[in-house]
Amino acid sequence: MDYIFLLLGFVLLIKGADFFVEGASSIAKTLKVPALIIGLTIVAFGTSAPELAVSITSAMKGQNGIAVGNVVGSNIFNILMVIGVSAILCPLAVKKSILIKEFPFTILAGIALFIMAIDTVLGSGQVNMLSRTDGLMLLIFFGIFMYYLIEVALQARASGEDEEIEGMPLWKSIVFSIGGIAGIVWGGDVVVDSATNIALAWGMSETLVGLTIIAVGTSLPELVTSIVAARKGESDIALGNVIGSCIFNVFLILGVSAIINPIELSGAIFTDMFIMVVITFVTYIFSLSKRISRVEGGILVASYVAYMAYIIMR
Repeated sequence: MDYIFLLLGFVLLIKGADFFVEGASSIAKTLKVPALIIGLTIVAFGTSAPELAVSITSAMKGQNGIAVGNVVGSNIFNILMVIGVSAILCPLAVKKSILIKEFPFTILAGIALFIMAIDTVLGSGQVNMLSRTDGLMLLIFFGIFMYYLIEVALQARASGEDEEIEGMPLWKSIVFSIGGIAGIVWGGDVVVDSATNIALAWGMSETLVGLTIIAVGTSLPELVTSIVAARKGESDIALGNVIGSCIFNVFLILGVSAIINPIELSGAIFTDMFIMVVITFVTYIFSLSKRISRVEGGILVASYVAYMAYIIMR
């Protein structure tokens, strides 16, 4: 039954996020919010909503291994598998703005998280943990990123680049939004409970479950969005979706989770954090040619397979 509930939880998370994005986008349009701001904020938040629900639920229950493993595992999956599969389907063109601003911000997110996590090495504490102060710092970084996004959106609006988004009746938008949030919250609770039971039954650690089963499940919205975008030749959406999600995951999700319940870190999660930073930097190197080729996409996918084999074996 735990496996059935896990599957049901993922369905609730993914469909809940889909309904929330659709409803909230329509409400925003009714309120005359520019289309680009809607895409950069509400849609980006919607694809990260499953990770947010799972990590916050885990933090509230004191299951910190799942909270951190979910975020780190999701980012590794996004960078290696989502970008890799998208590039294999259609080589991804990389805009100059992504190289100069968004991608470096993603690398910064990984480095900041790693530095905040190694308290004992830096001599700033007797245990390694993400404290409430760390959580607040992550949220400040998130605020800076959101300010940047809104500035970009307003500039686009001023130059007439924003596009119209088809809306729905206000009552239907509200129902979709409320129903989506309910699905996300309920799905997050179901996923955490069932995944924890599975971990105990198989003798797996919470961190391993977060890095594998939950990370892949909560990253499905990003995978589907980027694959569809890549097949349509929309490289900006395929790549931007991943970069935005990775930044949201570290700054917003771990920031909120750490404030709710400080997260003590131990074991091999530091290795996974380091791997996350390294693969982000390598993918950035790939993108410097302003194009991520099918061969490079294949290397990313193969790297994820190797990473999965490594964490399961350890």
